[in-house]
Amino acid sequence: MATYRSLVVIFALLFPTTAQAQPIASYACRADTKFGRHTVSLRQGVDAQAPAVVRTNTRFTIAVHLQPGTLPGEVKGFKLKEVRDLTLRVPIPANSSYVSAGLTGGSGLNSTPTVQLEGNVVVIKVAGPIPGGANFQLPTLSVRLKSGRPGTTIETKLKGTSYDDPGLTFQAKIKWKFITTTAPVSCYPNPNPALTQTTVR
Repeated sequence: MATYRSLVVIFALLFPTTAQAQPIASYACRADTKFGRHTVSLRQGVDAQAPAVVRTNTRFTIAVHLQPGTLPGEVKGFKLKEVRDLTLRVPIPANSSYVSAGLTGGSGLNSTPTVQLEGNVVVIKVAGPIPGGANFQLPTLSVRLKSGRPGTTIETKLKGTSYDDPGLTFQAKIKWKFITTTAPVSCYPNPNPALTQTTVR
């Protein structure tokens, strides 16, 4: 597997699928604070599975299992006190239609995660707070889809193309010396390889 790093913050995820192992995807993140723009680092392993082949007009499930992770307690001299309002977005793939979505599991989140469809995007929300330095595990996401026309490929990818079109956002509460502030963080996948690939026959 290859490792990619952006020139800004890296939120790294590992995306193997049932068909083949995908490279490590990276989120480029920007935190806007009263001290200026700063970076925060977080790594999260993910196993994404989907059938390699389905028939046309058939229902099938994409499952995204998020591995346990740990928030950093300190980032470049700034103390990370907690993370709140984490939102992760996964678009409905082309050549498929949405049926339903659900969450299972998760720990260390200090809240009950929710999932809903917003437009053509499945949105996971975690209110938190998740303390800095804490261990946590995001829930497993299962998305039920209906395949489209034969001869097409259904690719699941993360949402996001820029800081203004993020696929991952959260609020980071940070402390520097005697000052505590909350900074919005916006992230987009860079690069953005497919999590799963399914051929429609």
